Amino acid sequence: MANGHIDRADDDIVDRREIAQMAVEATSSGLSEGQAGTYAPEQSLPVACLLSMSGGFLDAFTWLSLGGVFANSQTGNVVFLGLYAASGQWHQAAHHFPPILAFLAGASAATFIRAPLLCLVGEIACLALVTLLLHRFAEPLPIVAISFGVALQTASFRQVERWKYLSVTVTGNMLRAIDQLAPAPDREALHGARTMLAICLMFLLGATVGGLVTTRLGASGLAVPIGLLASVLWFCCRYRGRRQS
Repeated sequence: MANGHIDRADDDIVDRREIAQMAVEATSSGLSEGQAGTYAPEQSLPVACLLSMSGGFLDAFTWLSLGGVFANSQTGNVVFLGLYAASGQWHQAAHHFPPILAFLAGASAATFIRAPLLCLVGEIACLALVTLLLHRFAEPLPIVAISFGVALQTASFRQVERWKYLSVTVTGNMLRAIDQLAPAPDREALHGARTMLAICLMFLLGATVGGLVTTRLGASGLAVPIGLLASVLWFCCRYRGRRQS
């Protein structure tokens, strides 16, 4: 009889341990799933798409309006800087140097500030200033202002959901899409690839719209990227307001 009681007691202890372990596993699983599915508004796909569309627009705008320089694509500026320098066209080469410096300064400021929405306000202010005073600015102030503002945004918004991305280029995002599909793709990998390709398409759309609008409206066309950035700001603030309430 005593042995029977001892066996039942041991079984009860084992059962309790198993139940406790299952509860811990279920709780940790629930937390990880909740964390994986919850992202800050700054990391959402709609925000990444709007920022990328703005990036494509601004590259088209500055190329057409500001003498063939880029606000976003510092790779392009570096290439032209090297080409013109190699051929001895120092004046043309120097034209591509200010946006590179402005972009570095803006990215450094954003890294120091570490406040994405404040940096977004800074970019909107830079674009609004150029819109109002483009024809009164002496070169290279317009491209410096735009590149500085773009860098503030670019350095502050670098993640969409759980993936890294850039809103001012498509090359890196294309490579990330391929990386998702290179191994045996599962559902999450396919979602990541679609996310990166969607961002690339929005950049293309922004460049297309930027080319069309700039040729017709000139500096007034900057109202489009300002509107896109203001939409991002409104979306993020509204989402945060809901969470706090």
